[in-house]
Amino acid sequence: MPHHVRTVLLITLLVGLAPNPLRAQEDRAADVVVYGATPGGFCAAIAAAREGASVILLEPTDHVGGLSTGGLSHCDSNQMVRSTVMGLFDEWHRRIVQDYNDRGLKAPYDPTKKDTARWTFEPQVAMRVTRALLDEAGVVVLTERYLASVEKTGPQLTALVTNQGRYTAQTFVDGTYEGDLMAAAGVEWTIGREGRAEYDESLAGKRYPKPKMNIDGFGDQGRTLPLITTDNAGPEDAGDARVMTYSFRLCLTEDPKNRVPMPAPDHYDPARFEIVRRALQAGERRIGFDLYPLPGGKLDGNNSIGGQFSIGLVGGGNDWHSADAGGRKTIWEAHKQYTLEFYHFLTHDPAVPASVRQRYARLGLCQDEFANYDHFSPALYVRESRRMKGLYVLTQHDILESPEKNDPIAISSFPIDSHDVQRVALEGVGVVNEGTIFPVRVPGARVGHAYHVPYRSILPKPDQCNNLLVPIALSCTHVGISSLRIEGAWMIIGQSAGIAAAMAASQGTTVQAIPYADLRKRLLAQHQVLDLPEPIVPVQPAAAIDPKSIPGLVLDDSEAQLTGRWSGSVNFRPYIGAGYIFCGEKDQANSGETQATFRLRVPKSGRYQLRMAYSAHETRARSVPIMVISGDSQETLTVDQTKPLPPGEHFQTIGEVNLNATVETTITVTTRNTRGFVIVDALQLLPIP
Repeated sequence: MPHHVRTVLLITLLVGLAPNPLRAQEDRAADVVVYGATPGGFCAAIAAAREGASVILLEPTDHVGGLSTGGLSHCDSNQMVRSTVMGLFDEWHRRIVQDYNDRGLKAPYDPTKKDTARWTFEPQVAMRVTRALLDEAGVVVLTERYLASVEKTGPQLTALVTNQGRYTAQTFVDGTYEGDLMAAAGVEWTIGREGRAEYDESLAGKRYPKPKMNIDGFGDQGRTLPLITTDNAGPEDAGDARVMTYSFRLCLTEDPKNRVPMPAPDHYDPARFEIVRRALQAGERRIGFDLYPLPGGKLDGNNSIGGQFSIGLVGGGNDWHSADAGGRKTIWEAHKQYTLEFYHFLTHDPAVPASVRQRYARLGLCQDEFANYDHFSPALYVRESRRMKGLYVLTQHDILESPEKNDPIAISSFPIDSHDVQRVALEGVGVVNEGTIFPVRVPGARVGHAYHVPYRSILPKPDQCNNLLVPIALSCTHVGISSLRIEGAWMIIGQSAGIAAAMAASQGTTVQAIPYADLRKRLLAQHQVLDLPEPIVPVQPAAAIDPKSIPGLVLDDSEAQLTGRWSGSVNFRPYIGAGYIFCGEKDQANSGETQATFRLRVPKSGRYQLRMAYSAHETRARSVPIMVISGDSQETLTVDQTKPLPPGEHFQTIGEVNLNATVETTITVTTRNTRGFVIVDALQLLPIP
């Protein structure tokens, strides 16, 4: 087709729209059009406007801000090198704190301290700040504009058409989680996971880090039970078209003055949770979801990456990217239905321990959040979707081995971290969750590896499109997106994309032709950080104590089965083994669902002295429950972790317990009714003569 002939590429996001959906009710123009008001999208729009461009921000739904205003209120930047995550991300968080201060409330955190403390906020505050920044920048925000088609002249994108109008610009930014505009524009993309050989990534292909559950995943007719996605996961080193699990980030409360009862699910079917029931009956306790304390007496509920069954609907998002507007609504509703059903199961099914049922039953939605959505989160957590195949594909090697690039537009440092992709029923007996990549952090640190995000990774190949930037569905592998997929990273990458878009529009050039030196000046002017930090020096192993050198039965934290959000550390020395784990925050109440469970068999029945290794400090919890179950014996002891260990010793004596050699013993450290940090380094059992 001659280049002067305009081509129109259609995508079918038209289900449920008005008759004659391509009729343009409005025809508007701007220097820059951003499609998708995710954190990366709205930051791109603000940044472009601050560069002097006229900007239209189009959002296909009626919700602005994506997950950052839609329930993800525990900022995961505590696992990043915060001194490198600046620009609009830093400004946004300063404005969050200012909102609290202006209302005479205590600041929930200090954004000037670039440490690993948790930064938490309420969704309504995040929305106020986001809207204010957009208004102040002069961005025209238009919601419920579903993409119907695009217009191109050769490789140049000239307009996009939605259900409500046609929008032209010099430069476009795809701010969607799904890469919808990119795909509509004819840019090459991929979905799912690469095989290990494709980019020589050790973390690619199938992943089985979670222990197998010794339960039957099949029903009476030999068919897989509900919530099992397959009985054939495929070759371990091969890729596939599947994505990590989607879920909601729930804004919850126990406060009766603000609590709205969780809605009852439609058509609850107890049989759907037979596999979870079997797991509980087999002794599995990693069932539930993570809860992070928020200001205002609220909680952020998240899918548990370490859990066996949680609020993520495993396999439910595989077709999201290809679904039209009606199809995505159906998938969204399916995730909500599953969430409500899972909550109903947790709070009503007799297979669930009474203490767990009671804990979750105290929760409800927040009356002062998401009023237009019946207080339920409007944003589905699309952790990954399409990924562009652009000028540079960012891989595991760029994150862990070759972090420096000559065209950086941002520094990312969230750990490589993927949620479940499949739940597999094994031949014989056994069920295993597949796809998890547990956080890959700098050894001895609480953060991921810092690396450059190159400008080339947000650029399409020029013969495919020369005036489009893709900061969210950027060019990377599944392993790459497992680190990049965090709102803080997307905000600063989006900001850089907005600056580049404004420059290309102003100069009348393609996005690929912008001189990097000129772009770098503008990025620095908008307070981006582009120089990699000094490498974190791994802690020397001299601080470690070999568990084998300690008498008795020693259970190191590395042997524990974890539920909830635990982090590893080596900050306090000495420690047993390779370090210790911790959860909680200073002066913050902990949820009771964070647990570390040890399973063992003692060589001889009798009385044992139970001792615990932990790093004592005034910020620790004072009454940490330790539940010991051995046969018919069940005992609960507590430990005050502010109490120093005896001089010259590595363990504190907790008490005495009866243990039965003929059965498996479980020892569970929980955070129930605690406040402050809870530490688990090791447990020691000494037989009492």
